[in-house]
Amino acid sequence: MKAAVYEGPRTVTVKDVPDARIEHPGDILVKITTTNICGSDLHMYEGRTSFETGRTLGHENLGQVVEVGQAVSKVKVGDWVVLPFNIACGFCKQCEQGLTNYCLTMQPKPDMAGAAYGFAEMGPYQGGQAELLRVPYGDFNALRLGEDAAERQLDYVMLADIFPTGYHATEMAGVKPGDQTIVYGAGPVGLMAAYSAILKGAGRVWVADHQPDRLRIAEEIGAIAINTAEQDPAEVVKEATLGLGADNGCECVGYQAHDPQGKEDAALTMNGLIDSVRFTGGIGVVGVFLPEDPGGAEAQGELEAWGKVPLDFGMLWFKGQRVGTGQAPVKRYNRALRDLIAGGRAEPGFLVSHELSLDEASSAYEHFDNRDDGWTKVVLHPDGSSRSAGGSSRHTLQELRREATAQGIEGRSHMNKQQLERALRS
Repeated sequence: MKAAVYEGPRTVTVKDVPDARIEHPGDILVKITTTNICGSDLHMYEGRTSFETGRTLGHENLGQVVEVGQAVSKVKVGDWVVLPFNIACGFCKQCEQGLTNYCLTMQPKPDMAGAAYGFAEMGPYQGGQAELLRVPYGDFNALRLGEDAAERQLDYVMLADIFPTGYHATEMAGVKPGDQTIVYGAGPVGLMAAYSAILKGAGRVWVADHQPDRLRIAEEIGAIAINTAEQDPAEVVKEATLGLGADNGCECVGYQAHDPQGKEDAALTMNGLIDSVRFTGGIGVVGVFLPEDPGGAEAQGELEAWGKVPLDFGMLWFKGQRVGTGQAPVKRYNRALRDLIAGGRAEPGFLVSHELSLDEASSAYEHFDNRDDGWTKVVLHPDGSSRSAGGSSRHTLQELRREATAQGIEGRSHMNKQQLERALRS
């Protein structure tokens, strides 16, 4: 089978690898039709983790079941499924508490917790940027989708990671109806955090970043964009809140946070949130931070290379702020979020800017890593289709929205790429 394989820093090659197969009676085998490139894939792509060469990338995966193990009783061949990036057993101490992000069974190192597809330090599992994917404990890990799955893959694939992860940030931050929320980072996860806050009924949501194309999307979903190249987010928020600050905030950037000039500072967004959020407010941190960063010493300093981040802890303590951290337990949220999609209440596929074949993975990684204008979320189709439901243009999401604006198409701001193309053809 073909797969996108990590060959070293900034080198991904699409090549033939041994076919994924059933290895345990509880496994299922999924033909991957849609798989995303994630911002955390870039940490590995850039050589800033311990990810091994020769491994297949990809932890945001959706497809159709083609084989099931003898112990599988719920999932059937032919089912459309989306797969949480967390690989979990369902029966360990952590899983029994709903903490599938820290499963003890699937992580082979006894002093660690948590497993994932194609992810550094999270077990030996291959990723899903490939034609086939082995899914352990398929009955537990696979979320079955409805009859609209094939047509709405761009929406449902977001349930593998970024939609639940963004939602998790708002949960840890304590976002409630009417709240004022600040999100640091307008990448895919940050936009999903802002989208989740809006879905929850937040009264006002700010999104801070210095990437204009991503800030435009934040505005299109109803958030207030703050360009950090021009404004200090904390000052903007405090000016709008009588000097008090936002009720809560979400960190969606992580240890490679950098200023508009490109200077890295792992504490940049966290200290910005401490300043931006009011006394006793909550902060949810889903941006990736690592205990060891192979490139950290050169990019930032020796302390940062070992995960030592110089936080404004005195101010955090003085303000009595609460902080929640860690990867999302996707299964805690994915069923409810799936039903929001199925009911037409949520359309997270609006993020997708590019749909490409698996053969184009190398180029896709390069453009996404460069933060090239318009490359906000990249979807790969290993089944050979260029779009989940027949054909696709090479226009970016922003280009399609501009064309829809020119034609006066209503609701264009909340349409995903597939919906915009359909509206423009009609």
